[in-house]
Amino acid sequence: MSDPARPADECGSRKRVTNYGTGRTALLDAAVRVVARGGLRKLTYRAVAEEAGVTHGLVAHHFGSRDALIEESVNHAIRSSLRVNALNTGTGTARDFAADLGAMVASGPDVQAFQYELLLEARRRPELMPQLRALYEEYFDAAQRELSRALARPVDRGLSRLVFAALEGLVLHQLVFGEREVTEEALTELRKLLARLSDEDTDHPAKG
Repeated sequence: MSDPARPADECGSRKRVTNYGTGRTALLDAAVRVVARGGLRKLTYRAVAEEAGVTHGLVAHHFGSRDALIEESVNHAIRSSLRVNALNTGTGTARDFAADLGAMVASGPDVQAFQYELLLEARRRPELMPQLRALYEEYFDAAQRELSRALARPVDRGLSRLVFAALEGLVLHQLVFGEREVTEEALTELRKLLARLSDEDTDHPAKG
């Protein structure tokens, strides 16, 4: 097994490649994996070519410049993440809130790792902030919307951000340490808290 911390450019020979698909999307998927392992500073034509099992020239042909490669990789990772957003699943009740969170991390760790790398990189490269902000606004809106459904009442920004921060912490913990069972245990407790809030709202409806 190769060392995941070792940059692709430093490998002595071309790695044996599993078929990840063909064309531009396959190169963008390879770029996401490169960044997940080494951060945006390791995102080069050579690294993506090594990861995808193609020539350096093919990557250059598709993207033209390293800045274009970075921009399209960021957009691709954001689209991939939004497609599997665990907050957009469930029946709208407290008992299955964020039901697919653990599975989302387990099935797409590279996309999740890419996002955390992007968070750190955006502090050094302000030009990445608009895309990052747009992504997180989607997350914030989804959290607020699903909480409102689960509690059957409007939810303010403070509560929705608090819950989202808990979910994001669980994602990071599972990404780094594994332990999906811890994620599921924590989600069970979170759902119990939400159910209690829902019951309290039912027992003590807000006065008009």
